[in-house]
Amino acid sequence: MITWVGRTATEIAAAVREKRATPREVVAEHLDRIERLDGRIGAFRKVRKEAALAEADAVGARGDLAELPLAGVPVAVKDNLAVCGESLRNGSAATSEAPAADDHVTVARLRAAGAVVVGLTNVPELCVFGTTDGVHGIARNPWDTSRSAGGSSGGSAAAVAAGLAPIALGNDGMGSLRIPAANCGLVTIKPGRGVVPAGIGEGDWFGMSENGPLATTVEDARLMLAVLADAELPPVSAQGARRIAVSLRSPIAGVAVSAPYRAAAREAAGVLMKAGHQVRRADPPYPVSLGLTSLAHWTAGTSVDAQGLDPRSLTRRTRVHAAIGRHFVGQAEKGEARQELRRTLAPFFDEYDVLLTPALARRSPQAAPWHERGWLRNILANTNYSPFTPPWNLTGWPALTIPCGTLPSDAPCAVQLVGRPGAETDLLELAAQLEGLRPWQRTAPLN
Repeated sequence: MITWVGRTATEIAAAVREKRATPREVVAEHLDRIERLDGRIGAFRKVRKEAALAEADAVGARGDLAELPLAGVPVAVKDNLAVCGESLRNGSAATSEAPAADDHVTVARLRAAGAVVVGLTNVPELCVFGTTDGVHGIARNPWDTSRSAGGSSGGSAAAVAAGLAPIALGNDGMGSLRIPAANCGLVTIKPGRGVVPAGIGEGDWFGMSENGPLATTVEDARLMLAVLADAELPPVSAQGARRIAVSLRSPIAGVAVSAPYRAAAREAAGVLMKAGHQVRRADPPYPVSLGLTSLAHWTAGTSVDAQGLDPRSLTRRTRVHAAIGRHFVGQAEKGEARQELRRTLAPFFDEYDVLLTPALARRSPQAAPWHERGWLRNILANTNYSPFTPPWNLTGWPALTIPCGTLPSDAPCAVQLVGRPGAETDLLELAAQLEGLRPWQRTAPLN
C-alpha cells in the first residue's frame, strides 16, 4: 500500500493529477496521523476532519484537476487568517467564536490551487511572541518535545515537521515564520513587501508582516509561494556566482550567538564557496538603536491589534506589551525609523547580493506556559534567541530560513539568507543549492 504521509506537496499533487491517488485518501491518511500524534505536539487548535474530507471529495470531482498545482495537498493554516466557516481565534480568549464568512485571500488561493485545509494551527495570543503557548495549548518542537516549536507560526511549523501536513501557511511580523522554521528544520521565506497579499490583523503591523509558506523542501516552498503570490516563478536553475556576505554578529547589541548556530553559518558559507560563489566575512552596519526600534514597532503593532478586545480576557504579557506599544503607535505609523534603516543598510546590499547569517542565536526556550509568565521574562527569552529576524521586517526585504547542521540534542540547526527587494528567486536558488549539497531529514522521527 502506498503511503502519502511524508511525501512532499509536489509529489502528492503530481500523484493526484495523474490519478495515482485520490484527494480523499491523501487527506484521510494525514487526518489519521493528526489524530494519533497531535496530542503530543499541540500543532492544531482545530482539526477539520469532516469538512476536510468533504473538501477533498470536491477537489477530486473538479474538472480542472489535472491542472491544479496543489491538487489534493493537505495544508495547515495559521489561526490568524480567516478560513470560511471556522472561527478565527488568534490564540486568544478575547476573540470571537463566530465563524468567518469568507476565506482570507491566501487561503482562497491555496484552495483554488487544489489544497485542502485540514486544520487551524496554534499561535501565541495575537501572534506576539516567539513561543507558541496559550489558552489553546502549547506547540512543541517535534524534534525535541521538551522545547517550544517557536512562534508565532509555531503550530504550523510543528504540523509540517511532524508530518501532519506537507505544507502550512503562516506569516512573519518579527520572525514568526523564520523562527519556528529554524527550530523545526523547515524551509520558509518571508517575501518582500507586496509579493503576497498581507491583510494580517489590523494593518499588517505597519506593513512589516508578510504571509508565506512552511515546507520541508525548497521545491515545495517555491511552489507554495508561487500559489500565494498568484505568479509563476522561474524554475530553479544553475545561477552565476553571487557575492555573499557572512555575518555571525547579532544585529541586537548584547546578544551572544551560540556555537552551533555560528558553526551552521560557517558550514553553509563553505558549501556556497565550493559551489563557486564569492563568500566574504562582513557585518552589515546595524545601528545601535536597532533593538529599541524593534521593540517600539513590535509593541505598537500589538497595541493596534488589541484595540477593541476586552483587556480582562488578555493574558498579562499581552496587556503589558500592548500598553507599552500605545506610546509608539504614532512613531511606527510615520515609518521614519524604518526608512532610515533602509537607507543605512542599502549600501551594504550594493556591495553584496546576499547576506548569510545564523537563523537564531540559540535553541528555543522550554515548551512551557510562557503566557503565564511576566512580560520582561518573555521579552528577554525572545530577544536572546531570535535577534537575527527583526531587521528584515523593518526594512520589508525578503529573508529565507533553511536547515543546516544540528544542535547537540540532534534537533535541526538553521541559517538565514537575506536579499534586497525582489530577490526572492535568488534566495530560493541559493537555498536549492544548499539543499542539494547538504540535504536534511525532512520530518521528525515520530511513531
